[in-house]
Amino acid sequence: MPDTHRLHAAAVDAEASNPGTVPQPEEHTQRSLFGEILDWMLVPLLLLWPLSIAVTYLVAKSIANEPFDRALDDKVTIVAQQVKEVDGKVVTRLSGPAKDILHADDIDTIYYQILDAHGALVEGDPEMPLPKDAEIPPSWSTQFRYDFIRNAEVRIAYTYVDLHKTQVGPQLSMEPRLALVQVGETLDKRSQLVNQIIKGVIVPEFIILPIALVLVWFALTRGLRPLAELQQRIRARRPDDLSPIDSGHVPEEILPLVASLNEMLERLSQSLKIQKRFIADAAHQMKTPLAGMRMQSELALRQTDQTEIYKSLEQLTKSSKSATRMVNQLLALARAENQAPATQPMQVLDLSELARDTVQGWIPASFNRKIDLGLEQPDEPVMVSGDATMLHELLSNLIDNALSYTPAGGNATVRVRVDEKSQLAFLEVEDNGPGIAPHERAHIFERFYRILGTNVEGSGLGLAIVREIAQQHDAEVEILNNPHCRDPKFPGCLMRVALHLAQAVPFSDDSI
Repeated sequence: MPDTHRLHAAAVDAEASNPGTVPQPEEHTQRSLFGEILDWMLVPLLLLWPLSIAVTYLVAKSIANEPFDRALDDKVTIVAQQVKEVDGKVVTRLSGPAKDILHADDIDTIYYQILDAHGALVEGDPEMPLPKDAEIPPSWSTQFRYDFIRNAEVRIAYTYVDLHKTQVGPQLSMEPRLALVQVGETLDKRSQLVNQIIKGVIVPEFIILPIALVLVWFALTRGLRPLAELQQRIRARRPDDLSPIDSGHVPEEILPLVASLNEMLERLSQSLKIQKRFIADAAHQMKTPLAGMRMQSELALRQTDQTEIYKSLEQLTKSSKSATRMVNQLLALARAENQAPATQPMQVLDLSELARDTVQGWIPASFNRKIDLGLEQPDEPVMVSGDATMLHELLSNLIDNALSYTPAGGNATVRVRVDEKSQLAFLEVEDNGPGIAPHERAHIFERFYRILGTNVEGSGLGLAIVREIAQQHDAEVEILNNPHCRDPKFPGCLMRVALHLAQAVPFSDDSI
């Protein structure tokens, strides 16, 4: 069991803390929803347009090649059928119409070539290049390729003729011998056809594209109109109108946004109601000490007896202290309610050290009220995550509440302990006063709530501050009877705050 310590020492000054540098918020450029959607629609459209032109060109080229390749196939077949072998010599029997086919084109230039089995030129253009096939294709099968003749690109159809099957006269040899027949033409007509197809496709696209852009712009404007209407409806509301936004004419995609806005308006409405009630209650509570101060000051002005003047001034001092205390507690409650983790981040601190410093500050008050104020804490540091100033305010209000209700000659104890199983640190304040009835415990954390029948001075804000700070620290506050009290008239009270333990850091525990 850890040792306990009873403190009866003078108050010590708290160490000043240097305020941290508040980070400056980053500036964010506002983006247009209309512009972003337009970008995501137009950019792919503009990227797909040149891609469609390239695909159209390839398709058009394939379409243009097909009829011209068939015509070229017919030409090379006609020429190949005129190749014969007579007495071991390759000859051609190109008739007039066949030669006309090879020279009838007035746009493309046509070339042809016939080579015998030994590669010797039989007839045709000697500059036509030879095929580059690794293997000779089957005879009488037409093959196509692109090549160059006199620096001009040509399309060439070629086939191999089996001379064994074309021999005229006695069969000199049964071995297959192949003669090469090639017919080529330039690509002028093909290019013209491709250009015509491209023009037929691209020209309508130049007309359709601007129309598509206008339609996209119109569709976006029409589609985002409900947002503009919603904006106008919100702008037209009165500043004090916190009623829910009508979602009857809102598109389905915007319904979650409107629902979130309505939830925010509901929370804001509740917050304003609480603030208005708080201000009204505070004004009502302040009227009593202020009215007393005014009455005592007027009475003192009318008195001539020094004794009566002193009594009036004494009452005036008492009322001013009460008003000052209420104002301080109002400020503490407002500070606790407006506490934001982003502006005041939680830090790891020693709960035992904080309790010791706070108790030392209340020693003079306990002496004046003849109350024995003590502290029980473990020897090891009790590390929790929280704000030291706010936790000091929480404990100060619990100690003040205990001293206020403990009769003279009694005792009050502040206790810090740890439950390793639940990983919780408990901050307890117990007294041997009249206690709190079970049916009152649900209300004492309300602002300005006072238990009837008590003659203790106070504003009714101390425990409201305790609850607010506890909520800021995700802590729970529990009210119990003091287990060490045996007097039924004075069952005492135990106020327990459960805080989550934080990861311990190296700490040097100074002895008291």
